[in-house]
Amino acid sequence: MRRLVIDTATRACSVALFEDMECIAACHEVIGRGHAERLVPMIAELPEKGLADILSVNVGPGSFTGIRVGVSAAKALALAWNVRCQGYNGLALMAAIARQTSGSTTTIDVAVHGGHGELFFQSFAANGSALSAPQSLVPDAVAQLSTADTIVGDAADLVAGLRGSGAVAEAVSDARHWPLIEHLGAVDATPTYVRGPDAKLPKAK
Repeated sequence: MRRLVIDTATRACSVALFEDMECIAACHEVIGRGHAERLVPMIAELPEKGLADILSVNVGPGSFTGIRVGVSAAKALALAWNVRCQGYNGLALMAAIARQTSGSTTTIDVAVHGGHGELFFQSFAANGSALSAPQSLVPDAVAQLSTADTIVGDAADLVAGLRGSGAVAEAVSDARHWPLIEHLGAVDATPTYVRGPDAKLPKAK
């Protein structure tokens, strides 16, 4: 079975095409912004333009715009190809990547910048399962909740500093590593924003 994985919820933009569990083609770029402009060309560069039997997409938490871009593209392709579309927790993938690179066998905390001075935070057990729901909190609150020996994410240094402890592991979300969380099962392809969008509709007068 061929699977297309789309990951645009962070500063990275990546796609990967799998034949069963083997990655046969992929593209990964840390671009910061511009996911909407880069994603479609990335998919077009894959064999058969990414045509797959199933799609998996990072549903967050992460960048509001990035999540929306990825989920919308995945659902549009699934509709056009008449295939299933599934989601996965992007923080779980980051924890799994960090576990693979650091060799950690204990709990891992993930902390990433979420805007408005808050951080997205979630803890994961040694088997990759979530120990808590994802939250959006101020850094001091995250530091109080974080107890893992290893912290990963672009806010890991900040949390470790506030805690005064914790080893910081590198991990950038990357669709090529999706098999690391395959055992966790899929979630609905519905955005996990955790907090509301930055833009607000004007109040009626």
